[in-house]
Amino acid sequence: MQLRNKKILLGVCGSIAAYKVAHLVRLLITAEAEVKVVMTASASAFITPLTLATLSKNPVATSFVQNEQGEWTNHVELGLWADHILIAPASANTIAKMAHGICDNLLCAVILSARCPVSVAPAMDLDMLAHATTQQNLSKIQSMSYHILATGYGELASGLVGQGRMAEPEELLQHLTDAFVSKNLLADKKILITAGPTQEAIDPVRFVSNHSTGKMGYALAEAAAAMGALVTLVSGPVNIVALHPNIKLVKVQSAAQMYNQANAYFTQCDVAILAAAVADYTPKYVATEKIKKNDGEFVLEFEKTIDIAYQLGKQKLPHQVIVGFALETNNEIAHAKAKIERKNFDFIVLNSLQDAGAGFAHDTNKISIIGADGSMEVFALKSKKEVAKDILTNVSIRLESKK
Repeated sequence: MQLRNKKILLGVCGSIAAYKVAHLVRLLITAEAEVKVVMTASASAFITPLTLATLSKNPVATSFVQNEQGEWTNHVELGLWADHILIAPASANTIAKMAHGICDNLLCAVILSARCPVSVAPAMDLDMLAHATTQQNLSKIQSMSYHILATGYGELASGLVGQGRMAEPEELLQHLTDAFVSKNLLADKKILITAGPTQEAIDPVRFVSNHSTGKMGYALAEAAAAMGALVTLVSGPVNIVALHPNIKLVKVQSAAQMYNQANAYFTQCDVAILAAAVADYTPKYVATEKIKKNDGEFVLEFEKTIDIAYQLGKQKLPHQVIVGFALETNNEIAHAKAKIERKNFDFIVLNSLQDAGAGFAHDTNKISIIGADGSMEVFALKSKKEVAKDILTNVSIRLESKK
């Protein structure tokens, strides 16, 4: 069973949906998970701590101080204990606190102390959910890597009918099960990822580059590491920090440096994901001193850089998977398919500058995945963290097919 011996911490907030948590705890215990519950003060008005303590077989924590003797609940210990934290139901109030780092109760302190994945199952009336503030708060915590579960449609406690019902206990159980399956999806696979732009020097002061921020490549690295992979991230100059301990960061500046490092690590990897925006051309001559402005025209002569994807594609072994990227402005599909064949990709990730919210600098992306077999899957606009999961799921499918 996927949840056997997994440590699940449930955060329960003040919502009528809190009554469903009793059933969820029973399902988790039946799945042989270890369950601890933290409740906000208002949650106790909807379901008693005694009920959840009895079902979970663990004391329920509701405040920092447990009794008059001054015994306290160690929020750091709870946050580090959990393999996964699920906030269900998550009220508009708690979601707002999470979005802004407010830490005025035990549950919020536990969330801020956690190093494990945190999932959020909202529950509120339809107008509260639709309010611009709530939507902004949900978007913000999603950008902070919290996973937001979809609400259900139906009759609400107010008597209105609409969106806002908490996901059912069986759905929450399935979400947790899937999360642990995903955690091992790429266990022990060696993955090479390139990310960010390259900078091609003109002189000691100036360079030629592009608008890539590295967000997509770093999102892929973090997601792959979270799925159990051993990641080598070859990165051009970016303002992002790689956090996961399974990520080995190799910093480069130019296209030539990126090729040398990617080529060095390629033979050792199971998967290469080439997400970097590598310069196609580099200045033919680099001045040793700063070029001074004069009255005449300034002309630069360029030469082609090494095509990293093409060179790695020529070396690809039967067990390896190579993923390419294509950012196009016209004839997107035709250009992407041509790259697949020319560079020996297993599939290519296509995004277009014609799509709002896609491309450089955004926290979101809208992609299509085109396979070497001619298959094509189009995805909706999502956060780059979610896009990374879609790409890596396709990677795992390709790896499985090569066994």
